[in-house]
Amino acid sequence: MAKITFIGLGNMGAPMASNLLKAGHDVTVFDLSQPAVEALVAEGASTADSGKAAAEGAECIITMLPAGKHVEAVYLGEDGLLSALPEGTLVIDSSTIAPETARAVAEAAAARNLAFIDAPVSGGVGGAKAGTLTFICGGEEGTFNRAKPILEGMGKNIFHAGPHGAGQVAKICNNMMLAILMAGTSEALALGAKNGLDPAVLSEIMKQSSGGNWALNVYNPWPGVMEGVPASRDYQGGFLVNLMTKDLGLAFDNAVKNQASIPMGSLARNLFQLHAGQGNGELDFSSILRLYKAD
Repeated sequence: MAKITFIGLGNMGAPMASNLLKAGHDVTVFDLSQPAVEALVAEGASTADSGKAAAEGAECIITMLPAGKHVEAVYLGEDGLLSALPEGTLVIDSSTIAPETARAVAEAAAARNLAFIDAPVSGGVGGAKAGTLTFICGGEEGTFNRAKPILEGMGKNIFHAGPHGAGQVAKICNNMMLAILMAGTSEALALGAKNGLDPAVLSEIMKQSSGGNWALNVYNPWPGVMEGVPASRDYQGGFLVNLMTKDLGLAFDNAVKNQASIPMGSLARNLFQLHAGQGNGELDFSSILRLYKAD
């Protein structure tokens, strides 16, 4: 069992840290939200007054932060964590950020003889709570092998996508696809409802037909059709529209840099940005249905 510092206790980070405790690790947590910290302390975690203090004596640092600017603020610069960690410390960043940012942190870590991997996740809050996340890792194979036993305490599918930044590239491709599928699923259900079909019946038909997909089968966006998903609790919790919009922006920026054509991804970005701009940024991303369905 390892001595781990976990920084970032949001909707995803808190249950991930909780599962590390359940796996028997010695976990110290830090977050700007005191209630989030207190909840983990009640489960057996330790805490400290700052990220740097929390990292003292840790064998492994894990961060789960909202955006690249937060990752840079935590790790880089004179007051960043990298400057304070002893050589050989394992550093895992599970935030979804630009591949270039992940590579910059990896380069700075290597300069200090620290072992860094980018390890963004897929599986949502449900997967974080259940400990069934997919980790998509970028970095050296030796570092990946060292991190894998720790990641297995939080997930069931652990992939090595390639060198530093590869995990982020795979993640933004996945989330772009997810946004396209959720928008398309919402559009199809709304069209059926306009024609008098029961959305629950239509969902079952499409699940057993060629239109079946993860957004429909596992995370249905129509309220009341599926238990335990955000659509059935007024789109509270889950993966926020603001975060999906951020990830679609990462995909768009990457496409521009690599001269890749993403017409459907660009449209999905516009739809989610429009939805966020209408005051829905803090709702789950499946609330994109509201663009198509009049209450």
